[in-house]
Amino acid sequence: MYSQHRRKARLLFGVSDVILATLAFEAAYQTRLWLPLERYFEIPAPNKALLLGFSLLTWVVLGYWLSIYERLDSAHPMVILRDATRQCGFGLIAVILFEFSLRLDLSRVFLGLFGLYTWLLLVAFRWKIGKIIGLVRKEFAAPHYVLIVGLTDRAHRLGQLIERSQDYGFRLLAFLATAGEDCPERVQLNAPYPVYPISELPRILREYVVDEILFAVDSDRLASLEDAFLLCDEEGVRTRVAVDFFPHVNSDIYLDRLGEAPLLTFVAAPHDDLRLLVKRLTDIVIASAALVLLSPLMLVIALLIKLTSSGPAIFKQVRCGLNGRRFVFYKFRSMVANAEELKSRFAHLNEKEVAFKIANDPRMTPLGRWLRKFSIDEWPQLWNVLRGDMSLVGPRPAVPEEVERYERWQRRRLRMRPGLTCLWAVSGRDRLDFETWMKLDMQYIDNWSLSLDWKILIRTIPQVLLGKGAH
Repeated sequence: MYSQHRRKARLLFGVSDVILATLAFEAAYQTRLWLPLERYFEIPAPNKALLLGFSLLTWVVLGYWLSIYERLDSAHPMVILRDATRQCGFGLIAVILFEFSLRLDLSRVFLGLFGLYTWLLLVAFRWKIGKIIGLVRKEFAAPHYVLIVGLTDRAHRLGQLIERSQDYGFRLLAFLATAGEDCPERVQLNAPYPVYPISELPRILREYVVDEILFAVDSDRLASLEDAFLLCDEEGVRTRVAVDFFPHVNSDIYLDRLGEAPLLTFVAAPHDDLRLLVKRLTDIVIASAALVLLSPLMLVIALLIKLTSSGPAIFKQVRCGLNGRRFVFYKFRSMVANAEELKSRFAHLNEKEVAFKIANDPRMTPLGRWLRKFSIDEWPQLWNVLRGDMSLVGPRPAVPEEVERYERWQRRRLRMRPGLTCLWAVSGRDRLDFETWMKLDMQYIDNWSLSLDWKILIRTIPQVLLGKGAH
């Protein structure tokens, strides 16, 4: 299934959750009204609308956050049961907390029925969703017919992918052999498919329904297919080119334009401008609110630092940010004022290969040790987040000397805006070795999503409060 179809499927699954949760909410409400219990039950219309709106938003957010919508159309029954239980469990907890914070004083029976009915409807719907999707496509969607140009291994793999997408309406018509390729009568995959020479393309387009054509040929053959591309362009037939010319490149690939010039773009870091904008807006809102709330405490901490050791309260250092841009990094000073000058003296105690980390660093002040344990020394970096030097979540910013020692594959971590917390910070913090840090940063970049950011932020809270893994 193409990525655009998967996005549509996620949207449809979210809409189905809204409908089912609404039905469950009203069914639970009517059931509670019908039950002959002693306590009178009724929710005023404004409160009912507010509670329903919050519940629907919560269920959809959980569906995306738990990646439930990624696998609904092919999930195993046990996975369906597990996902529905997690979604309804977390959702009901959120609704109870919301109700408690607003002092709505709702019936426990109603809340229990709402959770139960939602779970039953979600399980029943998702259990049959494959048949439902198939029926809808059969009744309302015409098959999508595809031709493949080329007889390479790549072309065969694409053919197999189309076969696996038959439930989504895709149908493979035939293969076309380019000039210079042997032209057998058929290609055998799960089913046999006829093979025609590329010169037959005009006739095929006249006589058959062709929705799109996939070109899966070697890069040196593309120029010779210009007439075929022009024909498709004139007839308005959608064409796609398999561009895995560099088999070891894992970048996302998309077409962009500079003015009128088309550019095939390879990118090995998140590039969805809309989601990155949401990430930046989230950074600004949370960093602003945190700075306002924490400013009195930050003033007290700065005063304590000045009273307990000589030197400035704020430590400044040049770090490497997005794509290697250098910026001034701020934190509360947790070491003696001349800590950088003493660095060479204690180099033999360094525990990391590239980064400089010492357990029970002798340069640390007594107050600084406590600040470091609970990550309070990092609070001034909220200003870096507000300025745009950093994000709330991202690979930790490195000093230029460390970056100069990176292996080539490790430099890709610079392609993401650095953050206050990261994946390795919630997976062991300073207990992990340097290479594991790097691999977890790559894992974060390759799998980045807004929901992953929130998961890391939520997991960071107990790590910080308990002071786990910090040196």
